[in-house]
Amino acid sequence: MGTVSQVMTGVVAFLHLYFLVLEMFLWTSPFGMKTFKRTLEEQQQTKILAGNQGLYNGFLAAGLVWALTTGEPFSYSLKLFFLSCVVVAGLYGAATAARAILCVQAIPAALALGITYLAH
Repeated sequence: MGTVSQVMTGVVAFLHLYFLVLEMFLWTSPFGMKTFKRTLEEQQQTKILAGNQGLYNGFLAAGLVWALTTGEPFSYSLKLFFLSCVVVAGLYGAATAARAILCVQAIPAALALGITYLAH
């Protein structure tokens, strides 16, 4: 189960790297507009906010990579902390921005968190 924890944590880290790229670099691209179902004007008006949000997603990804690459006893605590942060951010995003955030952010992180807890 430890391997599953590592893989799931890696998936969540990868997702947050993807969110960073999408929000910081692709926000006003056709792909960004299609992904978020918004017009170019809406995307341009929120570009700075999205970039900031993308940076925070990058910090979450960095913390998860740190948790994956450090040894015990720190790895477990780091995973619990950063996966919990992702779950909370995902729940808040789902409640305030878009319900889809629940599926793409909160649920994968909650699964990784639960598996990590059980594996320990």
